[in-house]
Amino acid sequence: ENPFMAVIRLAAASGGRGFPGAVPVLKAQSTVKVLEAGIVGSLDYKIVSAEKADDLFEWLKENKYNFGGDQKTLDHYIQKKWFFTTMKIDTKQMKKNADGSFAGEVTPTRFEFASEKLVYPLKITQLSVKDTTEALFYVQSPWKADLPGDMTYQYQWIPSLQASMGCTPEGLPGKGGQWLASIKDQIPATIEKGNALGFGFTAARRPQPNKDGRIATTLEWAKMLGDADMKLLSGEAAYTEVLPDMNAGLKEGDEKAQKLQQDRMEKESKEHPGGYLIRQAPAEDLEKLKLLKGHLQKGMFLTKLRKTFTKGEMEDDLFIVKAKLGDQEDKSEYEEILPTSPP
Repeated sequence: ENPFMAVIRLAAASGGRGFPGAVPVLKAQSTVKVLEAGIVGSLDYKIVSAEKADDLFEWLKENKYNFGGDQKTLDHYIQKKWFFTTMKIDTKQMKKNADGSFAGEVTPTRFEFASEKLVYPLKITQLSVKDTTEALFYVQSPWKADLPGDMTYQYQWIPSLQASMGCTPEGLPGKGGQWLASIKDQIPATIEKGNALGFGFTAARRPQPNKDGRIATTLEWAKMLGDADMKLLSGEAAYTEVLPDMNAGLKEGDEKAQKLQQDRMEKESKEHPGGYLIRQAPAEDLEKLKLLKGHLQKGMFLTKLRKTFTKGEMEDDLFIVKAKLGDQEDKSEYEEILPTSPP
């Protein structure tokens, strides 16, 4: 019934040379289990589980993985019953140089896992951070996304919209005006709290660190994806609109030319009150948009957030939440660079 005692009895019964008082030293069986192994591109990977942090820590060392953390960090995820993915570069797919080093491209890696909440494993990322690290989050979800608590983008977004109102007499694009109207009673307290945290807004300037070195989150892109976006990804729609020529076909000196030009301008103003979307991008970048077609979905919100984390802000994992202020959900969109927003 006791495996340890069984080994002792077996050793005694087998004869051979013994030592008075000698007790066999047995190594406990490791709780680390390799659930899956394979090669993706140039990476040799293993998916493992563990019940004890010290077992996993030892397994990583024995298998020559470079892990700069401690057992406490591993235990943080073991207690949550998370799996771990370990990776090594498969040197067989690389070019070996004369000095013994290897050259080649490392495969970009995509991780997928099921979760009841949108979570980013921020704590384990802390291991590779000396002071701060900047992260860009591209979140596709049924709703506009935000970071929780004092990491919200609203400390920068609300004053940015307010400052932009005077530059957009036809109204803020992307329902920005509706958002400000829906939270008008909450705006003063929100701005006051942002200032108290040291997250004050300055037009045309990126947020600066507060007294603790922390930097406010910024919203950089947000849109509910529709038919036009899907056509853009597939190349069926143009990336930029063409500004019409008001003088096309008009002859210089024609008495009717000025009146016709004025009529054209009035017509265009009614049909395009917000003007034309004129933008440029390298042709190779536009071609790569097609790669996103299989990932982005119509009817989903795509949000881009920028956040610089201090090491102290990475003590736990990050849960991405629905964008809202109080009980008001933020559905405002942001495609264009507003005149007063950070470059």
